Amino acid sequence: MNVHIPIAHLQPLVAIGAGVLILVMPNRLNIILAAYLILVGVLGLGLLR
Repeated sequence: MNVHIPIAHLQPLVAIGAGVLILVMPNRLNIILAAYLILVGVLGLGLLR
């Protein structure tokens, strides 16, 4: 079984991952940045329109 992730989906996945990691060690700026990265990731994957 091969996992195929198109390059177009790589950036949103990285954004979601970075957002989650930043939320683990929160500061005010980090929370805002994490929310932005998660939102961009979700929108980039097409989960929200």
